[in-house]
Amino acid sequence: MGVHEGKISAGSYDINRWLHGGYETDVITVLYGGAGTGKTNFCLLAAVSQAKKGNTVVYVDTEGGFSIERIKQLCGEEIETVLKNILLLTPTSFTEQKEAFEQLLKHLKRGVSLIIVDGMTMLYRLDFAAARKHNQDKEEMQNVNAELVRQLRTLAEIARKQHIPVLVTNQVYLWEEESKMVGGNILQYWGKCHIELVRDDKKRTAYLRKHRSLPEGELPFHIVNEGVKRRGWI
Repeated sequence: MGVHEGKISAGSYDINRWLHGGYETDVITVLYGGAGTGKTNFCLLAAVSQAKKGNTVVYVDTEGGFSIERIKQLCGEEIETVLKNILLLTPTSFTEQKEAFEQLLKHLKRGVSLIIVDGMTMLYRLDFAAARKHNQDKEEMQNVNAELVRQLRTLAEIARKQHIPVLVTNQVYLWEEESKMVGGNILQYWGKCHIELVRDDKKRTAYLRKHRSLPEGELPFHIVNEGVKRRGWI
């Protein structure tokens, strides 16, 4: 699938070709979009690609999207090797997500080659909404935001200093008929590569919205048993 200096394979020939080699190793890549757009599939593809090579992947799953059956489809008979090399953390609250990050730091000594947080803002969003509901508790809302910033800063430092690529997924919401990322400027700032995934009827498209060296672009794609395939050619 091609290996480029400073990049790791996305686990898909077509995604690699689109991104000129895959995901950058020294930044946070944000995959964002609505439900059913393919965010978790992109994460699992990258995780399986690294795990098949014997590399350790830390996978933080806050939404319950990690599927053993899907991994079997992607890697076939190598399932035992792949699962052995994926460290799965499954926080169910924002407090547990904070604890998961503390575990993550301890496991970096194991030669981690990829960190994935599938659902970076899912649990944050619940805590923030609760704080806002409780008498508009501004201090508590600030604390929740500060913790999200701390976690993203931690990921950014790991990527930059240790060249461990980081993939995070994020939800979206509609504001004045425009799709916005949950977490607003926090995710906008810390993510140096932004890929928006959109599903229109049964057609899926990935849009490269922000990148340090590539122009904006799009990748129409299908999700198939073996991964992600480009849909037609533009």
